[in-house]
Amino acid sequence: MIDRRSLLTAATVLPLATPALGQSPWPNKPVRVIVGFPPGGSLDVMTRLACEQMQNRLGQAFVVETRSGASGNIGAEALARSAPDGYTIGTVSMHNLLINPLLFTRLPYDAQKDFAWISAMWDLPNVAVVPAQHVPVNTLAEFVTWAKARPQGISFGSSGVGTTIHLSGAYLMAQAGIRAEHITYRGAAQTIPAMLSGDIQIAVDNLASYVGVIQEGRMKALAVTTPQRWPGLPDVPTMAEAGFAGLSYGPWHLWAGPAGTPPAVVDRLSREIRAAFADAALQQRAIAMGARLLGTTPDQLAERLARERPIWAEMVRISGAQPE
Repeated sequence: MIDRRSLLTAATVLPLATPALGQSPWPNKPVRVIVGFPPGGSLDVMTRLACEQMQNRLGQAFVVETRSGASGNIGAEALARSAPDGYTIGTVSMHNLLINPLLFTRLPYDAQKDFAWISAMWDLPNVAVVPAQHVPVNTLAEFVTWAKARPQGISFGSSGVGTTIHLSGAYLMAQAGIRAEHITYRGAAQTIPAMLSGDIQIAVDNLASYVGVIQEGRMKALAVTTPQRWPGLPDVPTMAEAGFAGLSYGPWHLWAGPAGTPPAVVDRLSREIRAAFADAALQQRAIAMGARLLGTTPDQLAERLARERPIWAEMVRISGAQPE
């Protein structure tokens, strides 16, 4: 005999478990995950980590598709133009949504209208680093004093105009009143040797690229662009602690679908991401890679984008970067 409690339980579960007439439950085939940056980079690696978790939880393959180029705009455009059926999502950089609209006179997507927000995924903080052999300082305050005393000024490096690395460095130089020249390189693989040879004196670059040289003692970490100290560098202060509260922001990434993606799919993905990212072992695995797992509701993601939009606009203004 079925008792009243069983009937009530069934009444609660069935509407969630039973698809609409003629439809199959999502996901019933592989999900494509577009990444707008090259394979092997931190964004690609973290996306594959997330896809591994989603495959385990949802029982379908999450297949990474690289669509790199144009500062991530090619991947963002491909995502925006995909069918909103729940089978194409993408890892999107906050750069594509908050910075690129200020640097490109025309974008092939609308940063505020063409996407369905799913979840913030991870922070990949920047860190102010100096070469230990060439810059005799231990704190950011000491660096400011040292740099101001150099008649010819200093040079700081980045991976290109308008990147968070460039904007963070330019903001720091402006706020500290340091005379500085911006030198661009093709990523940390070129910036690090330039610093170690003494060609440039500082960079506010992605932490993930510098963990090794910091641990080896060849670079000194002066401050991180996170609200709290980084677990892997507990002795390194935040920018706010070092006197530069306006630099408590760094690069981060999110998952989104094309606008019109079914709300049920968006909510399911968001819930699964938050559940997966709550695992302590997975969090430690990410921290070792230089990332901090997030996991948010779609509304929380939208709120963060709105909150940071004017902050990055001000940093672009201070940097002097001009739209292309």
